[in-house]
Amino acid sequence: MSKMLKRYSDSDRMNHWFIAIMFFLSGLSGLAFFHPSLYFLNNLFGGGTWTRILHPFLGVLMVLGFIIMFFRVVRYNTFRKEDKQWRKQSGKMLRGHIDPNLPVGRYNYGQKVIFWLMTISLLALIITGVLFWRPWFAPNFSVEVWRAASLIHAIAAWVLILSVIVHIYAAIWVKGTMRAMTRGTVSEEWAKTHHSLWYKETTGKN
Repeated sequence: MSKMLKRYSDSDRMNHWFIAIMFFLSGLSGLAFFHPSLYFLNNLFGGGTWTRILHPFLGVLMVLGFIIMFFRVVRYNTFRKEDKQWRKQSGKMLRGHIDPNLPVGRYNYGQKVIFWLMTISLLALIITGVLFWRPWFAPNFSVEVWRAASLIHAIAAWVLILSVIVHIYAAIWVKGTMRAMTRGTVSEEWAKTHHSLWYKETTGKN
């Protein structure tokens, strides 16, 4: 049986699932106001008034959780020259051909792209979201500014939603990945196959 390696601490996993819960709650409450056909979602939160009240607070909690995660993992998500090899072979990997010899650190190129898409979209969401909390935070902005903020907020929300869908799909598609966020460990074989550089750094083996 393959030896298990520690990939995430208990606090890392708790924070990850907190962000995930806040994402689904803020996402569903936000979609309720995105289009009339989705307005029925407000029933999940006690009606339109409560949905409008809760949505910004849920969003702020999600961003706060992400900020904690950001500073914990940002150093692993900088793009490096080794990422070019992963990017070149991404098509083959999507067809199921995994090359265990690819030099991949703690996160691969695809994970890094998702990380930065989430970071940028959440930044846009929190900035534009503050503009909607009038007259408390932005009483003097023009209608044009609020309209632009609404458009950017909607675009950023969809970028975030699509990024999360890709993130979830990849976690399910790559066998053994879900264990990292449910138990905090991965097998040596998984680490060696998908994150060879991280495997070498963690174990000292080749």
